[in-house]
Amino acid sequence: MRKGDRRRIRLLLVIAVLVLLFALFIAMHPRGLSVYVVTIWANQGALLALAAIAQFFVVVVRGIDLSVGSMIALTNVAASFLVSGTPAQVAFGIVAVLLFGVLLGLINGLIVVFGRVEPIVATLATGAIYGGIALLLRPIPGGDIDETLSDLLTYDIHGVPTSLIVLAIAGLALRLPMSRTRIGLSMLAVGSGESPAFLTGVRVDMAKLVAYSVAGLFSALTALYIAFVTLTGDAGIGPSYTLSSIAAVVLGGVPLTGGIGAPILAVLGALILKTISSLMFFSGIPPLAQS
Repeated sequence: MRKGDRRRIRLLLVIAVLVLLFALFIAMHPRGLSVYVVTIWANQGALLALAAIAQFFVVVVRGIDLSVGSMIALTNVAASFLVSGTPAQVAFGIVAVLLFGVLLGLINGLIVVFGRVEPIVATLATGAIYGGIALLLRPIPGGDIDETLSDLLTYDIHGVPTSLIVLAIAGLALRLPMSRTRIGLSMLAVGSGESPAFLTGVRVDMAKLVAYSVAGLFSALTALYIAFVTLTGDAGIGPSYTLSSIAAVVLGGVPLTGGIGAPILAVLGALILKTISSLMFFSGIPPLAQS
């Protein structure tokens, strides 16, 4: 079987699993299929899906980012200070949070690339630092988030959840850069094998730095979306997103060995994981047993 056929089969299998689980979820939900139910499900799924995209970019260059949750927590706290006020102030705050996320991811990349530290060790250390700073800035949940923008991004447009539209835009925006641009192909090449990639002229260090920076960017996007959903900043939200983002990438069919996959697979894996979580909630499994 050709490699392209295997990829299509993997994608169809993941979609089939998601459709089946979503159908079971709707059948078990007391309200059944409604805009309200689908919107809540989509909002919860979008948060993990954006975190999974962040993790995907590190995994694709054969790394693991254990600081994703802490980057989400720190940029979420930053958003609680910055994303409010006049429209101009809100716009500035969003850009500042996104750039802050890129900086955090770039720091991870610099330590891995130039410090020659294993990704799992480097990001475990930076994650502890990022999480500690978040707790210093916001010991208890609080802050202020623009409610108008929150309503726009967490409700629906003519029955279609806005969060699903955001995920679709993100998936389409990343599809071509990953498969057609030099930097996207370089990241895939590095994940397939650093030495062969280097011998063919790929700038291995640059590809890794971009991968970690994009991971920081999508961690910040996750943090912003959490802020819009909860209208607050919370330094304690990080831990659940770190391992869940890795699980979502794997469930979507992206191998941890790197070099293969697409962001859409990470998104589908995240939606599967969140649907499983919702199924357990409505099936009456005790909370302590669900994890």
